[in-house]
Amino acid sequence: MTFDRAFLSTWHTILTSKTLLSTMLLAVVLYAFYYPAPYSHEAPRKLPVVVVDQDDSALSRTIILDLDATRAISVASVVRNLATARADMREGKADGVILISDGLERQLRAGTPGSGIAVWVNATYLLRASTIGEAVTAVIQNIARTRLLPGGQISRGGPPVTVVKETLFNRTGGYKGYVFPSVAVIIIQQTLLFGAATFMGNRRRTGAWQMGAAEFAGTLAAFSSVGVVGCYFLFGLIFWVQGVPVDGNILGMIVVVPIFAVAVAALGLLVGSAFDRGERATYILGPTSVPFFFLTGATYPLDQMPRFLSAFSHLIPSTSGVHTFVPLNQMRATLGDVTLPLLMLVVLAIGYSALACLRIVTFALWSASTAAADA
Repeated sequence: MTFDRAFLSTWHTILTSKTLLSTMLLAVVLYAFYYPAPYSHEAPRKLPVVVVDQDDSALSRTIILDLDATRAISVASVVRNLATARADMREGKADGVILISDGLERQLRAGTPGSGIAVWVNATYLLRASTIGEAVTAVIQNIARTRLLPGGQISRGGPPVTVVKETLFNRTGGYKGYVFPSVAVIIIQQTLLFGAATFMGNRRRTGAWQMGAAEFAGTLAAFSSVGVVGCYFLFGLIFWVQGVPVDGNILGMIVVVPIFAVAVAALGLLVGSAFDRGERATYILGPTSVPFFFLTGATYPLDQMPRFLSAFSHLIPSTSGVHTFVPLNQMRATLGDVTLPLLMLVVLAIGYSALACLRIVTFALWSASTAAADA
């Protein structure tokens, strides 16, 4: 079969097979809207807390009002007993407990130790816990600067130093803008990997999995083109629709996307050639999505992982993909800035293509020659 006929035939198979169509194309559209939906607020808002006001002073009442006025915290109740407040948190009625100890205002004005503010949070959700802590810290600093001491001074040394934090790339400071660009790479990889492996598994079941060189090239090009379309759909249209911060290097993305797509498509064909039926691809590869995401380094630095895990992660295209696409698309990096992960993608694309060709084409020629010799 010629290259162009194999290319068109593969696309025809994808579009006419319910399994491949839903896995490779419809799933990308679904995840493009499904995954960002829970993070539409970008950051946790109005998390319920219980305040234990043992001081019962003008300062403590001001602190409570300011806490309730923040975007992050909602004061669910004010009590005098710490045990009651902690019981409410254990029952899920509040995400945190804030204790304003007795004598806080008096001791702060006198500059003597012995009193303060304590915070207990439900650490089941780390993002919520850190949000409550940051909100309490901001309120206390603001009160100390503007209300506690005369003239808005913290000390006799002069006015306080103001630290202004300004986000450079994730301008909303939200969770969606942080995590979705990395997850999008996993979505493209896994849908393409599942589809290519399922395709090869189905061909193995019918005994037609071995190909000639031109047919293999056309098939690889077809699956790679599916990956290219998915990448441009997510990185272009969906990022804009979902309001994901983008400051992209468009030319760099045009160069890198096909390399990534070839690496994933070749890996899918290679892995799929080991399955005796298409269904096994989903059963075996399905559980890999979450581990592959953690191995990108988006949630925990790769250099802090055990060396064998860090080394293994570079065999997965999504690892280099995240370290290439996120800087190019969100941070306006140049190709020179992402040289190492880009070179790794090139190596994976060439390596997996060669291995897939060796498995599907060379093995087929060897089998054919062996059968002819036996005849």
